[in-house]
Amino acid sequence: MSENEARIDAGAVEKPANWLNLPVEVAASILAVTTVLIALGPLHLPPWAVFIGWAGTFAMGGPTRENLKRIWPVMPLGSFAAFLIVLGFQQAAQVFTGAAYVIAEMVILFVLNGAMIAVSRVSSVFTFVPGMFFGFASFFATFFGSFGPDPKNPFLALLAAIFMNALGPAYAWLNVKLAAPHGK
Repeated sequence: MSENEARIDAGAVEKPANWLNLPVEVAASILAVTTVLIALGPLHLPPWAVFIGWAGTFAMGGPTRENLKRIWPVMPLGSFAAFLIVLGFQQAAQVFTGAAYVIAEMVILFVLNGAMIAVSRVSSVFTFVPGMFFGFASFFATFFGSFGPDPKNPFLALLAAIFMNALGPAYAWLNVKLAAPHGK
């Protein structure tokens, strides 16, 4: 037995702190079922926004301190850009019809999508561009899926998407804390 192995056996080296050491599929499923309760009325919050943030956190390598600092700020930025796009489309619908309206939508989308991504060039906080699209997609799914406390209110859809996206990385962190390390 090597010296390092002896130290581990003697308890000198601390194992990662997992609270319950559940099988990962059990820990993940316990967390997943809680989204059913979160989605109930009257708030009617979008449960998939949790899963988007949760899966996105693991896609970037898991809920490390560095990854959490990268994903949490960009998802609301993406949701906010999508919110502005919806407001722009609503305003354009008051002015344009037919092909002119379609062109207006394309210009609004091009400008605001481009501006969202360009933020990553000027701010070290907003560098994880894929995370922007997690928030972007979550807002559109919330608003156009008629979720949130008032299904036709873009501002409430924005708040609902941001809140639920923020839970995703927290669920990823909890998943790691509740589960036994993979392979155990």
